[in-house]
Amino acid sequence: MKISARNVLKGTVKSIVKGPVSSEVTVELKGGEKVVSVITKASADELELAEGKEVYVVIKSTNVMIAAD
Repeated sequence: MKISARNVLKGTVKSIVKGPVSSEVTVELKGGEKVVSVITKASADELELAEGKEVYVVIKSTNVMIAAD
């Protein structure tokens, strides 16, 4: 796999919550941190996502927001 994104994190699928249109996928990274992504159900099916499968989290964004009180 070759990709131009610089932020690629390897992890393991911990859970998938499938809805009628989208799926919420939780990926646990090596250090125990978790990343949650909402993708289309069709994409989750095409990637054959399942709990325990090793995947890559790819972050490509021009804006990253942080807020605090």
